[in-house]
Amino acid sequence: MEATLTFLGTGTSMGVPTLGCDCAVCASAVSPDGDPRNRRTRTSVRIEYAGHTVLIDTGPDFHAQAIREHIRRVDAVLYTHSHADHVMGMDDLRPLSFHHKGNLPLYADEATASDIERVFNYTFSKDQRYPTSARVEIHRIDPAPGAGFDLFGACFERIPVTHGEQEITGYRFGGAAYLTDMSDIPTVSVPLLQNLDILILDTLRRKPHPSHSHLEKSISIVEQLKPRRAFFTHIGHDLDHAATEAILPPNIRLAYDGLQLNFEIAR
Repeated sequence: MEATLTFLGTGTSMGVPTLGCDCAVCASAVSPDGDPRNRRTRTSVRIEYAGHTVLIDTGPDFHAQAIREHIRRVDAVLYTHSHADHVMGMDDLRPLSFHHKGNLPLYADEATASDIERVFNYTFSKDQRYPTSARVEIHRIDPAPGAGFDLFGACFERIPVTHGEQEITGYRFGGAAYLTDMSDIPTVSVPLLQNLDILILDTLRRKPHPSHSHLEKSISIVEQLKPRRAFFTHIGHDLDHAATEAILPPNIRLAYDGLQLNFEIAR
């Protein structure tokens, strides 16, 4: 079954351009003569297959991303973790959920689900639920490595990754895997990432970072896992798009907002 993945956003938590910054990459992101690929909204993706739309994360830029990509329906949302740049657009699902048959399903691990319920208490409260809140329902996913659940004929598997001192959720779906906000891949996850067509990896900057992978490390992970194609995301303003791609191996590219990839998501 063929699927299309669209990068809704590819930027770090502060976005690019970063507020108050006049560096060359931030200037390029807003200049008419700059590289539009340096304009990076907060990280998330859309996956389309068999007439369905699945999102991974809804960051604070989701409203603008949805308008840009003409998103008119969403059938499910998967969450990686509860940091603000990955969940704060959840409320923008409201008008889309009103047209959904039943409650729009959200999938997250226990810690992430609990945080979302706390932050958006007015949506999930049974006693004081706001009347026009998003019509959504959170499903706790099995925390076991490789545990999967079916969505519209495709299996989404949980891939544990390390985000600093925290374990969060990556996802594998068919021939693709999405591992944002990771600093390390635990040994238990390596067998779950074999024979990939597409590997999408966090690559924040050139220098090491305590909770994100950096350029040299992400390249080494690709060399270890040997996917056919790799794309780096969650990119900060240290990495100019064209200059960075010029030094990457041909099977590794920087993702950019709006980039679309086709792959097989067969069960």
